Amino acid sequence: QVQLVESGGGLVQAGGSLRLSCAASARTFSSYAMGWFRQAPGKEREFVAAIDWSGRVTYYTDSVKGRFTISRDNAKNTVYLQMNSLKPEDTAVYYCAADATRVVRRIADNYDYWGQGTQVTVSS
Repeated sequence: QVQLVESGGGLVQAGGSLRLSCAASARTFSSYAMGWFRQAPGKEREFVAAIDWSGRVTYYTDSVKGRFTISRDNAKNTVYLQMNSLKPEDTAVYYCAADATRVVRRIADNYDYWGQGTQVTVSS
């Protein structure tokens, strides 16, 4: 069982930045690929970014490429999402998730464990 706890959400003006963190309880954190997803009110959960177990391979949805950066620190059991140039359409609850296959995937059903989410609100 892996427990994931997100933090770092909040209210920011358009053009601003936030850094989300996701702390994992697993001692085998480096065995998991990690992903970030988001869900806006009235919309389905969507893929944002993923990183493989080593941190060398990353994958982003088109709408955040060049603005968001996913990274991980396996020594700290933590994955990060640096979000720059935020837009109002980035407003959502952001979730981190762990995938035991260790490779980057964008389908939510492939992920085994989920955090509770952290709210990100971008004002115009």
